[in-house]
Amino acid sequence: MKQSLKQIPGSVTAPQGFLASGVFCDIKRLGTGKGSNKGKKRDLALILSEVPATVAGMFTTSQVCAAPVKISTPRAHQGRAQAIVVNSGNANACTGAQGLRDAQQMTELVAKTFRLPIEHVLVASTGRIGVTLPMPNVKRGIQAAAGLLNTFPENAHQVAEAIMTSDTRPKEIAVEFKLDGRIVRIGGVCKGAGMIQPGMSPSGARPATAPHGGLHATMLGFITTDAAIESKTLQAALAEAVANSFNRITVDGDMSTNDTVIVLANGMAGNSTITRARRAELAQFQAALNHVCLELAKMIVRDGEGVSRFVTVRVNGAKSFADADAAARAVANSSLVRTSWFGGDPNWGRILGALGYSPAKIVEGKIDVAYSAPAGKKLLYALKQGQPTKTSFDALCKMAAQKEFDLHINLNLGKSNAVIYAADLTEEYVDFNKGDVSDPASLGG
Repeated sequence: MKQSLKQIPGSVTAPQGFLASGVFCDIKRLGTGKGSNKGKKRDLALILSEVPATVAGMFTTSQVCAAPVKISTPRAHQGRAQAIVVNSGNANACTGAQGLRDAQQMTELVAKTFRLPIEHVLVASTGRIGVTLPMPNVKRGIQAAAGLLNTFPENAHQVAEAIMTSDTRPKEIAVEFKLDGRIVRIGGVCKGAGMIQPGMSPSGARPATAPHGGLHATMLGFITTDAAIESKTLQAALAEAVANSFNRITVDGDMSTNDTVIVLANGMAGNSTITRARRAELAQFQAALNHVCLELAKMIVRDGEGVSRFVTVRVNGAKSFADADAAARAVANSSLVRTSWFGGDPNWGRILGALGYSPAKIVEGKIDVAYSAPAGKKLLYALKQGQPTKTSFDALCKMAAQKEFDLHINLNLGKSNAVIYAADLTEEYVDFNKGDVSDPASLGG
């Protein structure tokens, strides 16, 4: 049965029973990083379910992980939660015991305000690493946000704004669909523009889908749904959705200390509870969750720091998924390939160079390289069986000059494939991230 999704306004407040708000409480003070210090802009958000909800989470697999990740991971495993508090402008990472106390206090303040069990409150942060939170400001922000909670779409938009750091625009989506005779809604917000190559797992433990790297900036995603779904089933559904969305994007090949995706499902749609045994209903829910996560993930790449081109790297014909994934990531993260994308240069030599040093098994004489419009069926081949084609250079340049295009790589060695959503590398990215030691406010993520 074909899934019918209707896009609707409201993101995280679109599902029944969810309230949200975002406020400014001056967390983004001097020293919180070039991408975070944007003046009087919302920097703390609350998401609250009217009733206890099923919860699932995916967390960074970086061996250097932030205090909020350490607090939220075990709570998500318990399967029940009701609120999320999140701040931007300060990652609360590499802040030691004080950072853990501060993250814990954030959840205590929310729990006390709404008379919730403390373990039903999750926390997330994003911003500069190594700076302790200004807790008087955070406390004031939580109190203000609590008083402004509402179900209005503009309240959800406030959350999308409040979690931004170097993002240039909010990222949000909501859909509704019929499930078990009921209207079910899924809504989400996310943030991220730099230090983007998430590799999240349910426990934060390795291995994850993506390799591991860097230490500044973050991607965060918060999803709400009024579907009734069993906790282990929700966790498995989120793991699948993230594996095919957030864990398949890269802006710069770096993983954050804070990467987090959390979903709350409060059951207020009134459908029969989804379990693994209810395969048809689970498939419908999975398709909708996959759609929400993938659309949000693509928004991150399109809004990447300095990004001017969005490239979908499609590797086919690999001997294994591991090989396909490794090949796709090698190409997507190659500085030489990405700078050629910025220049609109269809430089297949750089692509082969990246494939050659990747861990993937390749045979030079079997590789095909082609370009197409996004999701296009008509392929413009630059390389066939390791040799240049007769396709004109002008035609290839015209395709590579598009703001969005697909790069097709066929290794012709097997049946496995992988996709990575990637970005070019521009002077603007370098300028934004190089910092200025004479101006401390310009340093950091």
